[in-house]
Amino acid sequence: MNRLIRYLFVLGLLITHIALADVRLPNVFGSHMVLQRRKPVPVWGWADPGEKVTVTVNAQVKTAKAGKDGKWKITLDPMEAGGPYQFVVKGKRNTLTLDDVLTGEVWICSGQSNMEWSLSAAANAKTEIPTANYPNIRQLQVRKAVSLTPKDDILGNWSVCTPETAPQFTAVGYFFAKQLQQELNVPIGLINTSWGGTHSETWTSREAMLSDPELNPAVANLPADFSATDQKQNERLKQLLQEKQGGMLPSVAEEKTWSKVEVNDSQWLTMKLPQAWEFQGGLPNFDGVVWFRREVIIPADADLTNAKLSLGSIDDIDSTFVNGQFVGFTNSYNTPRSYKLPDGALKPGRNVIAVRVNDTGGGGGFIGEAGDMTLSTAKLNMPLAGDWRYRIARVGALAAGGNPNTYATLLFNAMLKPLIPYAIEGAIWYQGESNAGRAYQYRKAFPLMIQDWRQRWGYDFPFLFVQLASFNAANGDSQHGSSWAELREAQALTLQLPNTGMAVTSDIGERTDIHPKNKLDVGKRLAAEAMRVAYQKNDDASRGPQLEKMTVEGNRAMLTFRNIGTGLLAKDKYGYLKGFEVAGADQKFYFAKAEIQGNSVVVHADSVTVPVAVHYGWADDNGEVNLYNKEGFPAIPFRTDTWKGITEAVKFPDPK
Repeated sequence: MNRLIRYLFVLGLLITHIALADVRLPNVFGSHMVLQRRKPVPVWGWADPGEKVTVTVNAQVKTAKAGKDGKWKITLDPMEAGGPYQFVVKGKRNTLTLDDVLTGEVWICSGQSNMEWSLSAAANAKTEIPTANYPNIRQLQVRKAVSLTPKDDILGNWSVCTPETAPQFTAVGYFFAKQLQQELNVPIGLINTSWGGTHSETWTSREAMLSDPELNPAVANLPADFSATDQKQNERLKQLLQEKQGGMLPSVAEEKTWSKVEVNDSQWLTMKLPQAWEFQGGLPNFDGVVWFRREVIIPADADLTNAKLSLGSIDDIDSTFVNGQFVGFTNSYNTPRSYKLPDGALKPGRNVIAVRVNDTGGGGGFIGEAGDMTLSTAKLNMPLAGDWRYRIARVGALAAGGNPNTYATLLFNAMLKPLIPYAIEGAIWYQGESNAGRAYQYRKAFPLMIQDWRQRWGYDFPFLFVQLASFNAANGDSQHGSSWAELREAQALTLQLPNTGMAVTSDIGERTDIHPKNKLDVGKRLAAEAMRVAYQKNDDASRGPQLEKMTVEGNRAMLTFRNIGTGLLAKDKYGYLKGFEVAGADQKFYFAKAEIQGNSVVVHADSVTVPVAVHYGWADDNGEVNLYNKEGFPAIPFRTDTWKGITEAVKFPDPK
């Protein structure tokens, strides 16, 4: 009996020991991290209820006791920039040691694909990456995830900027950090939490959405889980597959033959490339494997030496074949494909290019520019943009919840909430493309999101954002209406919030590419606004000229600007201003002649005797705008009227 009691006692101790939890930190804390200088620094985690936890860093020692829920939290005193330090967290059973910790400036980098866009795909990647040895610039890459309820942790790791790691840095964030470090000479930490193609509502909390009567319906009836959504997605994919190829998928053995020349692809469908297949491509919300094939006829006398196949960027992974021969593989959605072909890969006459594209989530397909798609040799250059045959080979495994835009709040819950209350200086944001169809509502949704984040962090941190670049989304202009112009207007109106700044990028977009490759100037313009808003070291010139008022004298409109710095400037060889339009009471706009007179711009059009309204840069593709201040910052596009736009009636969908 005593032996049994002793056995049960030992067993109880063992069970109790097993139940004891190690002290833990959330993954926002890690080796190589940057802690915010000159602010109290919250540190939190989990341990056994009642367990004493000690945090030691830079001669500070703080203790806390875990609550009944196992959560603990301490706050480090403000520190100056410095390091590297060891960051030690000690509990009853274990000790966590984080190495190479710095103190400096920490910025959230968030938004959609133009923030996610990696340095490897930026315009000057080839010259920038080999010299990217910046040990005081670090990035935490937050792994993508969705959730219907707020999470308490993320997946991700801090990395030091080197030529090996820099290609994976957010390009905008990298150039922003590089410029800030030059200006401030302190470590810079970037927390990159971004996801391409996402709207602002998915980055906003349920409580914030509920507080707005117009946005409330989007979250009032959120489901408890993703099961219904997943079922609908499965049904939709079955229907899509039935429409495209009779519901049939190839066997593994059959798919392996699709790279070969002799395969009969006459019954395959066609798609114009380049384009993401979710849009005009006819494969909406499709993730999985699609094969593309293109026949090329090479002249009999062609010189086939130095052959190279270029396909532009492909989202996400490609395996590429020429005449059945494997020639290249890339796993990166925004890296332009360029494959040197081995001797003998090409031949005079008929040649077949086959590309297996695996889209693992989000957008998919050929997303570069038409000019990027070529087959070239020493004396031959053949364009490959145009019709390609395609066929679905595999349907991707469904992630729970489908995509991050399925419901509002999904990315706030999974990719932002777990970061709070990590001490930060501010946030930079590049997003809006996915909200352009609801641009008028963005006047509410965007400020609501900013205020939501600030309320949860507990202070009105600087929030800097990029105004949409020029891009011919739908041929929008003053005559037909422009959703992109209305979205830019909503962004400019958001500057009414305190501690905000905006980088204007109309002049550095690309007419046919929603992902402009010039991220250098975007980062520099954001950094200039950071120096003004966060560090009070710049004057208002970095805002860019902004319309202050319009007066009318006869057939001329006089436009007065603020934030002109040392004066206004037309960036044109002959000094001509572009991008201005004027309308009378009939609301018909005409291209206007414009000239700088002192601190004002005078515009007129022969067809308008009494100007009533002026537009500047009011179009999807507004890349011709060229009004700047002499400090080099572009003017903010604007309209002087309040006539009804084309997006006022479009609202965020109710999930019911």
